[in-house]
Amino acid sequence: MVLTGPAGAGKTTVGREVASVVERPFVDLDAVAEEYYAEAGWSLARLRTRIAAVGRRAAETEWEPARAHAVVRAAADHPGSVLALGAGHTCYTDAGRLATVRAALRRSADVVRLLPSPDRDTSLRVLRHRCLTGKDRSWVIDGHDFLAQWLDDPAAQLLSTRTVYTGGETVADTARLLLRGA
Repeated sequence: MVLTGPAGAGKTTVGREVASVVERPFVDLDAVAEEYYAEAGWSLARLRTRIAAVGRRAAETEWEPARAHAVVRAAADHPGSVLALGAGHTCYTDAGRLATVRAALRRSADVVRLLPSPDRDTSLRVLRHRCLTGKDRSWVIDGHDFLAQWLDDPAAQLLSTRTVYTGGETVADTARLLLRGA
């Protein structure tokens, strides 16, 4: 199972619960991606340098090939695991990279996009609150709302086989809901 969604969607928390229930490894791509980025000639230090030089939005676009490479490698290296993809790992401006990531994720029978609500504004409000209270980040950087971008990006929808709305569910309830549909 692969979990996707914007920052604050619960991918890591729910992913750990699902992995525990099904007794499979849990892999958070954000935690293991550095080695994959290096294979593509990138690092988080380079990303920070590029952000300082050209701004976050432009740097994210430059970094896109490394993100796509990381998804492809993680999907190949961790079959049978519960894999959580950070929000940036599901947003692509280049159609070729999106197609490559889609092909890699087809190995997983279930690519689930987690969102708080089917209502966009409610989801954005809940996600922003979670990000501010959990990580002290609004994700509005240089006037650009990355949280809204990740929520609205059509690529994120294309990569998913289904969307699950977590609403007021507990982590355990959401895990059960995910496993019923798998």
